[in-house]
Amino acid sequence: MKAAGFVLTGGQSSRMGRDKARLLLGSRYLVEEIAETVLQVADSVILIGRPETFADLRLKCLPDLRDGGGPLAGLETALASSSDDTLNLVVGCDMPSLQARWLKQLLDIAQETGALCAAAKDAAGKIHPLCAVYRTACLPFVRKALDSGRLRLLDLLASLEAVEVPVGDVIANVNTPAEWAAWQGR
Repeated sequence: MKAAGFVLTGGQSSRMGRDKARLLLGSRYLVEEIAETVLQVADSVILIGRPETFADLRLKCLPDLRDGGGPLAGLETALASSSDDTLNLVVGCDMPSLQARWLKQLLDIAQETGALCAAAKDAAGKIHPLCAVYRTACLPFVRKALDSGRLRLLDLLASLEAVEVPVGDVIANVNTPAEWAAWQGR
């Protein structure tokens, strides 16, 4: 089955104080590293966010279809741009330790189970809705949640009866300068 990859970049990064996608990881931006990791297992990768922000990168970027919907609006954009027979691998731009083997495991489980959604569950027991595979059939659920103002991704996962996929590691999300510094110093 075909797999499309999406990296959500549209957040305000207010706790970080600067664009998380543009954090430098070596000589490249974090978003470039994450997109490259996604491309190791997906047939394509598209950024979801503000195209003008990423015009200097060699990555396609789509704007959110609606404003004010947070990551759920980014998920709507990703699913709306995908074909019906595609598994959609959706990740956030703030996971510097993202591993291709986790993403492959998510795709394999989604394919094997036929589940609407397969979401990573890390070694600390945390579910990661932005390290997950969504079938395009999830789009009506996403739109219903957006239309009713229910923006919590974990609530969406519950309505989708998402399969939790243990990845065996802790998945780091960096949302503050302190978290970024701690991750860099690990």
